[in-house]
Amino acid sequence: MNEEGLRVAGMTGMDVLSVSQYEPAMLREVFEVAQRMRSIVKERGGADILRGRVLAALFYEPSTRTSASFIAAMQRLGGSVIPITQGVQFSSVSKGESLPDTIRTLEQYADVIVLRHPEVGSAREAAAAASVPVINAGDGSGEHPTQALLDLFTIHDELGRLDGLHVAMVGDLRFGRTVHSLTRLLAQFDVKLTFVSPEILRLPLDLMNEARDAGLAVRETYNVADVIGDVDVLYVTRVQKERFTDLAQYEELKSFYVITPELMKEARDEMIVMHPLPRVGEISPDVDSDPRAAYFRQVQNGMFVRMALLASVLPPHGGRSDEA
Repeated sequence: MNEEGLRVAGMTGMDVLSVSQYEPAMLREVFEVAQRMRSIVKERGGADILRGRVLAALFYEPSTRTSASFIAAMQRLGGSVIPITQGVQFSSVSKGESLPDTIRTLEQYADVIVLRHPEVGSAREAAAAASVPVINAGDGSGEHPTQALLDLFTIHDELGRLDGLHVAMVGDLRFGRTVHSLTRLLAQFDVKLTFVSPEILRLPLDLMNEARDAGLAVRETYNVADVIGDVDVLYVTRVQKERFTDLAQYEELKSFYVITPELMKEARDEMIVMHPLPRVGEISPDVDSDPRAAYFRQVQNGMFVRMALLASVLPPHGGRSDEA
């Protein structure tokens, strides 16, 4: 690493599109840099290694945490941001401009593009058109790689290990891109996975088979009470209204699971509850004061991990990367 250990070697100019790009050795490096970023933020607010660099945040779907996290990460590294996070439907897109043309336009102003888009595969399409790094901030029900990286970082940070853990994922496993990406990352480690969902929101079969093919112990259940006493990580997700065409079906499922203090009495003392947020009732606010509730610490970790990624894909000084 260079820049006083604030960059992951070999990532300059790299797109961040899928968790499949990350093997355990690179994950360890990303996490080490994220830990250094956390120390720098706590000690002096940030670093200045990306001064003169510009990030374009292009969000075709609403976002609070992810967009704010990337913006804060870039600013804490001394860079600046073009935030295109509201009203995209009123922009050139409404005039029929293609995604590749939008990307080719934005790269004239920016050194890195963070993209959220409702269509699976959109991030790869954008990266194919771009000459600057593209970071996938969620493509429909496909992947959300930076969320999965911060989730894995949080698990390791809270529990001190990854191997040997029992992780239960609860809620919308069919459409939940955070679950999809985290499952693929966890498949690289010696973990036990339990998927908890109603039948209609089960994890896609291809992902289930990927986990099994990796040699993991995998089971499914519809009852969170079946597993709450045996897990190290309870990863809860909301039922996503925006993925439903039948709103009556959404109303039926949205409160299928609720994590309450009473349910948490059955959990281990040494475990954590996580959630990618926003929550819409699936975790009672009364759980927030439980020290095992890690979801707001998880949010902060996202900024540190994204600082590590931005510092790594962008060269700190001079012109654009030759590798971009």
